[in-house]
Amino acid sequence: MKLHDSPTSPFARKVRVLLLETGLDGRVDKTARAVTPTSPIDAVNADNPIGKVPALVTDDGLSLYDSPVICEYLDGQQDGPRMFPAEGPARWLALRRQALGDGLLDAAILGRYETALRPEDYRWQPWLEAQMLKIERSLDAMEAEAGALGDGADIGTITIACALGYLDFRYGDNDWRAGRPGLAAWYEGFAQRPSMRETEPPDADPLKQ
Repeated sequence: MKLHDSPTSPFARKVRVLLLETGLDGRVDKTARAVTPTSPIDAVNADNPIGKVPALVTDDGLSLYDSPVICEYLDGQQDGPRMFPAEGPARWLALRRQALGDGLLDAAILGRYETALRPEDYRWQPWLEAQMLKIERSLDAMEAEAGALGDGADIGTITIACALGYLDFRYGDNDWRAGRPGLAAWYEGFAQRPSMRETEPPDADPLKQ
């Protein structure tokens, strides 16, 4: 399998964490791509017409995108504990947590592009503030259920952890831990997993994700 990847994309990090947690990492060839909305890459576009990473090409030549689809496909290729619970309340809870983490990331990346890519004279402050409010509400929802997140990994906890890691990476001046002791304590433990430590983003060009 082939993965279009980026060391700074939190959505690509989700896939890499899942690969490590499931023991599939050695079956995937990863190619790092520095992708932004203003710098399309032909090799990525060929496998994902949306032009984003992550994108996965399976052994059968099927192109898959975006991260929830890729992660669920990969989960079906392994024989260990499922990252996507098969049925019942556990499945819906994991999927909801994935949606919450992805939604936080959508807002955070849009905010990042507004300040890093858009010329200052064209920035829309009320729109940027709306993205920040989405982040705050999402963090409050995570704090409300932090005590139930546990110490195991599934697609929900992986996504929430990657979202919090992205805030540390790109929004370091905004202390998301303030007033959220339960979430902060949970993340401190989860971030020590080998899969999280191995996929920590490097320092990178601020224009990229």
